[in-house]
Amino acid sequence: MEPRPTSRMSLLLRRLTVRLASSRLGRRSASLLTIAVVGGFSAYGVMLGGHAETAKGIVLDVADAAGNVAGFKVKEVNISGHNHVAPAEILEAAGVKSSTSILFLNADEMRARLEALPWIASASVRKFYPDRIDIAVAERQAFALWQVNGELKVIARDGTPIAPYSDDPRYVQLPIVVGEGAQKKVGEVVDALARVPALRDQVRAAIRVAERRWTLKMRNGIDVRLPEGGLDEALLALMDLDREKKLLSRDISIVDLRLPDRVVVRLSDAAADARAQMLKARAKAKKGGPA
Repeated sequence: MEPRPTSRMSLLLRRLTVRLASSRLGRRSASLLTIAVVGGFSAYGVMLGGHAETAKGIVLDVADAAGNVAGFKVKEVNISGHNHVAPAEILEAAGVKSSTSILFLNADEMRARLEALPWIASASVRKFYPDRIDIAVAERQAFALWQVNGELKVIARDGTPIAPYSDDPRYVQLPIVVGEGAQKKVGEVVDALARVPALRDQVRAAIRVAERRWTLKMRNGIDVRLPEGGLDEALLALMDLDREKKLLSRDISIVDLRLPDRVVVRLSDAAADARAQMLKARAKAKKGGPA
């Protein structure tokens, strides 16, 4: 079987490489030219096929290869500030590979990709020629747990979901908020409860109602319905009632603080039945008494 004729591009590339290698520029320049020509033709062909992003990747790979031949291959990457995000995840998000050349590394694009990771609030990337990159990240802090649509997520103070819930000891004591929109106002209710720690310690979760107000689910099963405004004042009033009348220790199911001039309390089912029986017995005794 006869060998296939050499393509015109191959002949041109071979001639250019031989001439450059024998010139004063030397073999390294010849290698650079070889890489550039092959990559250029490859990218051009891909672009003709309508795959611009793929072509961009080819061009970048070719540029990295050329940079590496020239002595600018990334050999050292220093990462700092990470705690929850693994170094491998940071490198993957940043786009740093074993073939990356520092010459063609875009620090701004790398920073933007890192800041797209849920845990990372901000990042900086510094290039040190010829072969070192320093990456510093500032992670978001786990602030609360948000339950929505049956899922429990770890969220930052600004409401950004940063991780699914796990049995990580760092998450166990986080406050819990529930419902649509709860993550947007989590700082409001957590801060308000922090100002009344004796009450905060009795709260199991804060439920966002219609994205307008909060209902506190207490650990003993009582629901405390809070008003849309005046959150701090309502919590202080609740604390006063509990201190003076032991309100949260009574056999009740709901404390409604939504009305500005009164507090409405609903008895638990058992307490309501007991009260009904007492009133019935009292009425019967009164009816059977002397005229």
